[in-house]
Amino acid sequence: MSSEQQYIELYKQARQIIFDHAPEAMNAVRDKAYKDFVSSGFPTRKVERYKYTDMAKLFAPDYGLNLNRLEIPVDPYQAFRCDVPNLSTSFYFMVNDAFFEGGKATGRRDSGNGCDGGNGGESIPHGHLPEGVMIGSFHNFPDFIEKYYAKQAKTSEDAVTALNTMLAQDGLLVYVPKNVKVDRAIQVINILKSPFANTAIPEQSSPTRCLSGGGLMVNRRVLIVLEEGAEIKILFCDHTADDRDFLATQVIEAYVGANASLDLYCLEETHAKNVRVSNVYIDQQRDSRVNHNVITLHNGITRNKLDLTLSDEGAECSCYGCVIADKQQLVDNNTLITHRATHCTSNELYKYVLSGNATGAFAGRVLVQPGAQQTVSQMTNQNLCATKESRMYTQPMLEIYADDVKCAHGSTVGQLNDAALFYMRQRGISEQEARVLLQQAFINEVIDKMQLSPLRDRLHYLIDKRFRGQLSKCEGCRLCK
Repeated sequence: MSSEQQYIELYKQARQIIFDHAPEAMNAVRDKAYKDFVSSGFPTRKVERYKYTDMAKLFAPDYGLNLNRLEIPVDPYQAFRCDVPNLSTSFYFMVNDAFFEGGKATGRRDSGNGCDGGNGGESIPHGHLPEGVMIGSFHNFPDFIEKYYAKQAKTSEDAVTALNTMLAQDGLLVYVPKNVKVDRAIQVINILKSPFANTAIPEQSSPTRCLSGGGLMVNRRVLIVLEEGAEIKILFCDHTADDRDFLATQVIEAYVGANASLDLYCLEETHAKNVRVSNVYIDQQRDSRVNHNVITLHNGITRNKLDLTLSDEGAECSCYGCVIADKQQLVDNNTLITHRATHCTSNELYKYVLSGNATGAFAGRVLVQPGAQQTVSQMTNQNLCATKESRMYTQPMLEIYADDVKCAHGSTVGQLNDAALFYMRQRGISEQEARVLLQQAFINEVIDKMQLSPLRDRLHYLIDKRFRGQLSKCEGCRLCK
């Protein structure tokens, strides 16, 4: 059976069960997503935006899905300590694809605010939010999400988005009303955990599809809506809490209103058995500001896609990426920034440090549409291959249909500077320590541009551990035994 066919058959068999456990706004677009997925199938490597990752191969294993929304045996507020504490955040948990609320993560609405506890410092569970701000499960806001859900993430244009829309049963809503500023950053801790973590996984053909082997597929949705003048900072931390194979698809849709400001940080710190496929869609209105940051510290296979549109005059975006990979890891970042209006500014900086047999890929495209005069855009991709076996593919692109613009792009791929290594060793620094210091200096340019200063300071510490081989999972996580 082909990679596509197993999901087509699954949807035919379990369609009603999927509908029964999802809000109407998600179900309203589900059948169209199914038809789009059947029509397109997974993209081959001949498709430009997917040339560096074999998507059909990633989705070929027979992963289980928790379609019956079985309760996950975990209380993250008591058991989980994120490796990024003391950020003065209001924190929330997503367990697999369900918002954790009222002591359960089943995808169903429950009362209560969760358990006390947390990750130390000044970070607090949920915390006090300004009036009108809404954060929670799609199930709690069915009428609201109907207006925005799946409007940006078009299922006819991307097969992974179509598959996610076809199977997702819950999601996280973050809504900030007009002129409201959320001073305390929002930290969302995404935990991947099997419903059968402590027991043998039964052979069965029931629609939970938790089959032999123990692999689990999760389809997560996030909807972020900022009205005019709103401001918020959001940090997503991705972790695995079981030593199992996971496949996580994620679709984030963000609407940033006029003069609004969104800082979005995505930090992955999973394990080598994890496959992560994330599609982020951001639409910006007049004079809005977006900072998008993606940091991959530990992973298996990661494929991130960013589609960001500057839809109205004066919008600005800064997109930063930081990748550290070794062993057999693969990290593929693909970005498309579309300038539709005049006087918009975009800036991209992605840096990779690869060692072992790791593979990295970056493909960035800036599209300046007709009439988007006075565009200013800079795209930079710099890469360090610390071993001869590591591989990096880089493809920066500009596509310009306006004549009054300032656009530039560039990329570099190189190895550690032998002269710098010799200079440091002459001053009593060991070769291993010199390599660590040079790699840190290379990657720190990206970290130093992050606006959330407590996260920036913590990342400097985590990156030091990563280069020294001391970071394999969150040291504070008591779930992953």
